[in-house]
Amino acid sequence: MKKIREHVEEWFDDIEESEQKQAIQEEITQNLEEKVMDLMRRGKSEEDAINKTIVEFGDIADIKQELGVKLNGYDGRAAKRRKFALHLGFSIWGFSLIVALVVFVNLYYTPGTIWFVYPTFAVAWWPLAMFYKWLGWK
Repeated sequence: MKKIREHVEEWFDDIEESEQKQAIQEEITQNLEEKVMDLMRRGKSEEDAINKTIVEFGDIADIKQELGVKLNGYDGRAAKRRKFALHLGFSIWGFSLIVALVVFVNLYYTPGTIWFVYPTFAVAWWPLAMFYKWLGWK
């Protein structure tokens, strides 16, 4: 099915040649051809079956992202970094509120003993972990 192969090759034009690309391309082509054959067995014409299969397959952005391709200015790593920036901001706010509460409780109930430092160190791991995740460390 030449049209299917050409269509799949067109999808992957912007990806540099690699074994992984060829393997994924072959797998997608094989799956699409099987779907076309199944639709043809059910009574569809070849052209209708090919068009329906291509439309139903949908977008391959996720597959391209897995291969590390930048799509129309969209970089998956940048999106993840923005997502973790939000988590980092939330963790910093949460850390600040928790520490403020602990400082208040410490100074209000036991002003003679400074103990708020200990829970502060324990809670500091939350934004620190989010910071390293935002940096991209594992």
